[in-house]
Amino acid sequence: MIIAIDGPSGAGKSTVAKAAAKKLGFNCLDTGAMYRAIAWYALEHGLALDDEAALGEVASTKEISFGHVEGDPAPRRVFIDGVEVTDAIRTAQVDRAVSSASVHPAVREALVDQQRRIGRAGDYVVEGRDIGTVVFPEAPVKVFLTATDEERAMRRVRQNEQRGVGSVDFEEVLADLRRRDEADSSRAASPLVAAEDAVKLDSTGFTADEIIDRIVALADEARSR
Repeated sequence: MIIAIDGPSGAGKSTVAKAAAKKLGFNCLDTGAMYRAIAWYALEHGLALDDEAALGEVASTKEISFGHVEGDPAPRRVFIDGVEVTDAIRTAQVDRAVSSASVHPAVREALVDQQRRIGRAGDYVVEGRDIGTVVFPEAPVKVFLTATDEERAMRRVRQNEQRGVGSVDFEEVLADLRRRDEADSSRAASPLVAAEDAVKLDSTGFTADEIIDRIVALADEARSR
């Protein structure tokens, strides 16, 4: 069974996906980390972010994998071509590059293949920007999670402070989020949009636990049908 959670950057998708997966006994697939890994690889190897052919080749030939700890549905480590990039993909530089890298149809097509291969191997909560519309359109549970721009930026700042990576300047983070929203929503390939049958949840003013409980309830309803 697949639970698809889509929404813009900073909406809290990763937090609620991990917690919902734990409550349900599912695994969690971090598709955003996969796109970040491609962006990191491009920056690390001097590939132009607008070179679709080069980035598409990377996405189709470099396997992205995750390291798990028993009892924890969320992946703890991220690898591309056997190289660990867990912390490297969470920098401000990658934040700025990931939309440019992920906009290419060749990149998205290759990573969708990888995501389907992983997700169809079991029960997964999968979060991203086109999960319910493109990757797993047959998912029985689809959620589109959002929040105000300011709320999302503040969450990202707190997250960066806790991790010790990425910008902690509110205005810079807010501007980056808005740039990414525009890029994600206007791209030709798999734009950020809610699936027609998705349940739309605005997390502004709600606790993470309230949102998580709502998603778990949707999953329980789907399993009982």
